[in-house]
Amino acid sequence: MNRRDFFHIASGSVALAAFQDNAIQKAHAASQSVTGRKPEDVASDEDYWAEIRDAFTIDRNVINLNNGHVSPAPRPVQDALRRYIEFSDMGPWHTMIDNLEKQIEMVRRHLAATAGCDPEEMAITRNSSESLEIAQCGIDLKPGDEVLTTNQDYPRMLTTFRQRERREGIVLKTISFPVPPPSMDDLYQRFERAVTPKTKLILVCHITNRTGQIFPIKRICDMAHARNIPVIVDGAHAFSHFPYSLADLDCDYYGVSLHKWACAPIGTGFLYVRKSRIAGTWPLMAAESRQDNDIRKFEEIGTHPAANHNAISQALVFSENIGVDRKLARLRYLRDRWAHRLAENPKVKILHSPDPTMSAGIGFVAFNNADPGKIHDALFSKYNIVTARVAHEEYDGLRITPHIYSTVADIDIFADAVEKELKNA
Repeated sequence: MNRRDFFHIASGSVALAAFQDNAIQKAHAASQSVTGRKPEDVASDEDYWAEIRDAFTIDRNVINLNNGHVSPAPRPVQDALRRYIEFSDMGPWHTMIDNLEKQIEMVRRHLAATAGCDPEEMAITRNSSESLEIAQCGIDLKPGDEVLTTNQDYPRMLTTFRQRERREGIVLKTISFPVPPPSMDDLYQRFERAVTPKTKLILVCHITNRTGQIFPIKRICDMAHARNIPVIVDGAHAFSHFPYSLADLDCDYYGVSLHKWACAPIGTGFLYVRKSRIAGTWPLMAAESRQDNDIRKFEEIGTHPAANHNAISQALVFSENIGVDRKLARLRYLRDRWAHRLAENPKVKILHSPDPTMSAGIGFVAFNNADPGKIHDALFSKYNIVTARVAHEEYDGLRITPHIYSTVADIDIFADAVEKELKNA
């Protein structure tokens, strides 16, 4: 084999095919076997989900119910990432930079098709925080301009605007909402009432990282655009969690972490920027003026691994074989299994909405006369159960986020453990 033939084989579609793992085929075959069945029926089919679970190399001695922070990647994604890294390290100029890095364009097209936007509106980033901060810091604002968001947005995003307050004199205005809220109308009206002539930008979560509350994004965007206000949407927990299209949301910016529900490599995400907004948005790291209208200017971060973003395509293929409707139904099924049971306990408060239009797979449990911090610590130290303690000025409790590899037994063990701990609380 000569040098030219080697590089041809070790790159492009040939290499991608070589990275395939039979987990992809098993997921596809399992999904073919349930074709025609409603996602809600498949949600409780443990034989089907056992096939999906086999693709994950998780520690079976730990019950991970904090996938909302970061999810493990299935074996085919791990294998793709590992082999891209190995190939990179054979160079890495001619292997990684001159070869693998160019494959980002295929990843961009695949992501854009899945998300529902033009590839020229899709920037590939390292996480939702980077994506959102590009938009938050890249939009010109003057002293006194108001930015509107909620007090339950992700802390890093609130910190970003507070820094702009200190540095530039803008005004961060936050609104509160009950958990769970009474309706989507209530959430919309809270935003509408808070808008003033000074409002120049809105940030809103598609689904919150705390109680998993979904917001009426399209209505908020329509209201804002009628007032010439751009909207940044935090979609960190939405992509590959429940079905939607960016084209239907009609937002101006949308940031995602792909290492949560999409099961892509850790340190991958994307930023959608409406094409008409690209030129007027500054990148976080400097780019040439010739890139003013190029979505790629938001990817100018210096030398970085190509392996991480190239393996995103493998994660998308894996998820596509399952289907986002089946995934959502399974996540809701697991959430409702523990939530309905624990809701009968007088020491428990369920703070996520039971309305399927206002929630998906994220669950939240609070307690009456019990310290959530102690419950959280006991679950890990005594039962090897990982949850997320989420303390807010208005409530405190545990966020529970199983994933598609989680079992019914995992959920029941969690509910048993909470009930045992509450007896002594």
